[in-house]
Amino acid sequence: MSENVVHLHKPTDPPADPATVTTLTVVPDAPPARPVPLWVRSGRAVKTAVTHEGTKTAMRTVARHSLYTLNGGRIVARRTWDGRTGARYERMIRAAEAAGNLEAAEEWEERLQRFRAARHHRRMDLLHLPVEAAKGVAVGAGMSIGVLVALGIVMALNTGHAGDVITPLSATIDFLALLIRIVQVVWGPALTIGPFLALLALWSVGRKQHAAPAWALPANVRSGEGEPITPSIVVKALRDLGVPALRNAIKEMGDAGASMLGPIRIAGCGVEVDVTLPSGVSTIEVQNRRRKLAENLTRHEHEVFITLPQAARTVRLWVADSGALDEPIGPSPLAVDESLAADYAKGRAPWGQDLRGDGASLSLYQRHLLITGLSNQGKTAALRALALWLALDRTVEFRVADLKGAGDWAMYDGLATVLIQGPTDGHVIEATEMLEGGVSEMERRLTAPPGTAFPPLILLVDEAQVAFMCPVKDEDSRPYGGSKATSRYFMAARKIHNQGRAVNVLLWQGTQDPTDQNLPKLVREGAHTRASLALGTESQARMALGDKAVDGGAAPNLLRPGLDKGTVVVASDGIEIPAGQASLTVRTHYIDTGTATEIAERAKRLRDGVTTLHVIERGEERDPLADIAAVLGTASRVLTADVLKRLSALNEDAYGRWTPGDLKRVLEDAGAEPYKSDGRMVVGRDRVARALAHRDTDGSASADG
Repeated sequence: MSENVVHLHKPTDPPADPATVTTLTVVPDAPPARPVPLWVRSGRAVKTAVTHEGTKTAMRTVARHSLYTLNGGRIVARRTWDGRTGARYERMIRAAEAAGNLEAAEEWEERLQRFRAARHHRRMDLLHLPVEAAKGVAVGAGMSIGVLVALGIVMALNTGHAGDVITPLSATIDFLALLIRIVQVVWGPALTIGPFLALLALWSVGRKQHAAPAWALPANVRSGEGEPITPSIVVKALRDLGVPALRNAIKEMGDAGASMLGPIRIAGCGVEVDVTLPSGVSTIEVQNRRRKLAENLTRHEHEVFITLPQAARTVRLWVADSGALDEPIGPSPLAVDESLAADYAKGRAPWGQDLRGDGASLSLYQRHLLITGLSNQGKTAALRALALWLALDRTVEFRVADLKGAGDWAMYDGLATVLIQGPTDGHVIEATEMLEGGVSEMERRLTAPPGTAFPPLILLVDEAQVAFMCPVKDEDSRPYGGSKATSRYFMAARKIHNQGRAVNVLLWQGTQDPTDQNLPKLVREGAHTRASLALGTESQARMALGDKAVDGGAAPNLLRPGLDKGTVVVASDGIEIPAGQASLTVRTHYIDTGTATEIAERAKRLRDGVTTLHVIERGEERDPLADIAAVLGTASRVLTADVLKRLSALNEDAYGRWTPGDLKRVLEDAGAEPYKSDGRMVVGRDRVARALAHRDTDGSASADG
């Protein structure tokens, strides 16, 4: 490294002693920068210009409009060729043969023969055309001259001038000369402008057909959002699906690949089309590529559904309009039709709409029910909609345990015979004993004489995962929660699943985020109707709906949490599912709490009055008929209002909420119904005593426990 030595002194000072001269040594930190070659700077500038967004937009614009003109010419040439030759018919024949439709192939063959025969006749007529044209011109010219001369004679006779005979003929000649002059003037510019007009026409054809690569198209066209589904789009989507046999068959068909397609029909908020696959392509190959097919159709995966109709080697595609599934459906019939009634055995609950826009109704007859999904996805609303419909059948009894306790089931106070609301361990204990009470009722019904009719009893537990996860044990060290044989809730649910449906004792459960811990396998597989809202993983979907449904295409894990709130995937024989499908996606009607309360009030008016127990008595069981006899005392008859007061005083928890209807029901079931005395309803002591004696003699259970 070289050093730069600098001597500092004033110019006017005399020379100083070298020893006193201050010397500064400057050591450079680095060698001087080398100048950047011009070609490097030019290359960087070119690269910056090429990558600039404005430059890229300009390049795309130039390429797009150039290709519009080029491909427009190709399209016009092909159309002209198709119109002049039998190429179109030949493509249709190949397409029909590839699809295995020999009848269609024969029909197109006949059309091709008729086209060729007509073309031959036209060509033969052209051989005689010059002679016929010459004759026509001669005859036409002669007739025209004759008419003009006759017109001139008439003019001459009228004016008295002989020269007027040729006036019409000379005027016609002058007019023809003017036309020739106009053509001479226009011909030059027409030859100059004509090619530009032709290019403009080709550009217009290419522009209408978007005849340019996707990268060159405008952003709104390139995105494809909202693009209508046409036969060509469906064929291209299938061709690019990644199935070699399908791609090759479509190539052999040419542009006639649309012959695989049936009519594109409007179906709800989308369209539906049946696709007959070529030989060698199986339906499962298309089903397994649902996401790719959706992307090829410029749709999201949740907007395309693939089902199998009755026809062999056929898939049915349902493609939603872009964004249509994000729009709400109409209100529930329960909310708009106050005359709507329910029938447990023969009716179907109006639950919502399928993706085609058709009504989806569910039969609840002798079917255990399980609804699951992530939190805050509409599980309780979907479950409550079914319960509200069934409540309009006055024969159905409900016993409800809401282990969330947020008031979602408060409208069932006065409608359900048992209503438990709360998330604590104490509420779980009460819910468990509610199920065990249902088991006791089931066993009583199972031992009844053959042919006995039993009214439906629905045991409904919302947020059932709270019960399965409860760690509390009873005095015998038996856990209330868990999935072992010692678990009281688990075993009660299993017993009801095993035999309850035979005597119309049914268990409905709603649960969150299914796992083996909060929803044991034996319990979830015991439900005849299984429905799931949005879930996080495929393993959860299998827990919710079962392996068969998921393997058949059910995918609640593909639903979008929050956006698809209220949308359920249902696997059940109680709902109409298209052939070949294992499940159905339903967008359920949302019934808010206020409307649900109004519907519940209608259901209450159908009943004589229901006493709702909010806390299950875990002590001594009461015998209502014996208690009524006790409070009557020695009086021969007592007013019903006084009987209710005495019962409430006897046991507030058991009889404090009784109504005259409850008292009447118990007495009528025992054969000791109230009667009028002096215009007021009374209870007769003798009737109650006879009912007690008759019951004790038969050894039957009390009418109400």
